[in-house]
Amino acid sequence: QFPFGRRLPCDIYWHGVSFHDNNIFSGQVNKFPGMMETVRKITLSRAMRTMQDLFPLEYNFYPRSWILPEELPLFVAEVRMMKDSHPSWKPTFIVKPDGGCQGDGIYLIKDPSDIRLTGSIQSRPAVVQEYICKPLLVDKLKFDIRLYVLLKSLEPLEIYIAKDGLSRFCTEPYQEPTLKNLHQVFMHLTNYSLNIHSGNFIHSASVNTGSKRTFSSILCRLSSRGADVKKLWSDIISLVIKTIIALTPELKVYYQSDIPAGKPGPTCFQILGFDILLMKNLKPVLLEVNANPSMRIEHEQELSPGVFENVPSPVDEEVKVAVIRDTLRLVDPQKKKRKDTQLGWVTPEVLPQLSPCAAVCCRCQSSGQAPGASEEVPDAAPGPEAALPSLCLKQVFPKYAKHFSYLRLVDRVAALFIRFLGVKGTTKLGPTGFRTFIRNCKLSNSNFSMAAVDILYIDITRRWNSMGIDHKESGMCLQAFVEAFFCLAQRKYKSRPLHEQVASLIELCECRLAALRGKRLVWGCG
Repeated sequence: QFPFGRRLPCDIYWHGVSFHDNNIFSGQVNKFPGMMETVRKITLSRAMRTMQDLFPLEYNFYPRSWILPEELPLFVAEVRMMKDSHPSWKPTFIVKPDGGCQGDGIYLIKDPSDIRLTGSIQSRPAVVQEYICKPLLVDKLKFDIRLYVLLKSLEPLEIYIAKDGLSRFCTEPYQEPTLKNLHQVFMHLTNYSLNIHSGNFIHSASVNTGSKRTFSSILCRLSSRGADVKKLWSDIISLVIKTIIALTPELKVYYQSDIPAGKPGPTCFQILGFDILLMKNLKPVLLEVNANPSMRIEHEQELSPGVFENVPSPVDEEVKVAVIRDTLRLVDPQKKKRKDTQLGWVTPEVLPQLSPCAAVCCRCQSSGQAPGASEEVPDAAPGPEAALPSLCLKQVFPKYAKHFSYLRLVDRVAALFIRFLGVKGTTKLGPTGFRTFIRNCKLSNSNFSMAAVDILYIDITRRWNSMGIDHKESGMCLQAFVEAFFCLAQRKYKSRPLHEQVASLIELCECRLAALRGKRLVWGCG
């Protein structure tokens, strides 16, 4: 551990919070730049909404969401319209502060008028979502699932899912929301950090009982009841891949800003925490994505008033140690260089000591091989590697890429955005860059002049900037560019579904840019 940084280079840097914990110029870092910003509740909801606009059926695993305060009038109007057309509809909504964690500031409402319109909603934006009123119950208790996902690489995209996760239970028997029980957090909110303060919370030495259990124990129970566990896993894998696909465009913009192409810099990987709720019909619903999931493997136990000790948690240890151990095995840059047991092995006994409050550098004693040079873990490597169990992390992408590649339209729009950013290290497109994009792709004509292009840029950029999104730079952010691109696609290809319009415009832009690049090469040769 190096709380104040480290001068000598390392193979792997394990940061506690973000990519920017230390200035890194080589090796591998366990955080992506921009990940914390990308998975915040508002940014995630915007990314998911974009995908829902393109592919509504494929992205119906994320609850309908509204962003406060800017969409409060829209929220009120849509709820009123739904109630008028469906008088029997009695919805419940959950309000989540954008920067909140561990259940902080979350509350349930039955009507838009119940939103707490104090000064805090302006200074602390939030997301309001439809509340899932019919969750799957086990022992009459509501629970959610924390699954660990390794994003090993952004380009090319490489995703792994842990074969086991945690099931975190409420501590009061579940009842559908009513005005009387809306405020009973131990009944409705599954957050471990809230329920641990309940008198009914059970710390169990078994992975099959208590208020925190392994997900595999729940699957066994469901399987014994005749549930199709294979289909459930397939649906969860699909949810994870689709969510990552929704997040990658924004991540790529941050990545090129912090690690410009052609310049020395580290490669990145990151363990994410996916919080998933199962509905009564076993459909998985995404609640949120955590950029810094807790890796603690113990809990505090009060011995006497005010006196606490840390007690090991068998459930946490079984799941989390395997995730960290196998993440290090997958990203280990030296795995093909090992020839004896004298190297700097990281063993399971060391893993619980990885502290989240300081940078941890894992450095092998051998040298000379570039990070990421090998992708395979040998079946019979020398030393402790041979004694380790099989990987708990299962690759799901690119393994299943052919089933999901058609969804990566916004990724291609982001590539166009990055191409015209101009100055390396920026994340916003200026008016000149936008005009150059229009000209090079030949999107202006007699019906859409360059003056109209400027008006489109100004209107959309001004609106997005008024939402309070990153005022450090002026210009058009990626979300604003995506909106402008969708407008251009709808203008050019009328009477088609949105995803076909966008795909057609992407292909047109890519084709015209490729032709322009070919002409420039010919001119250069001449």
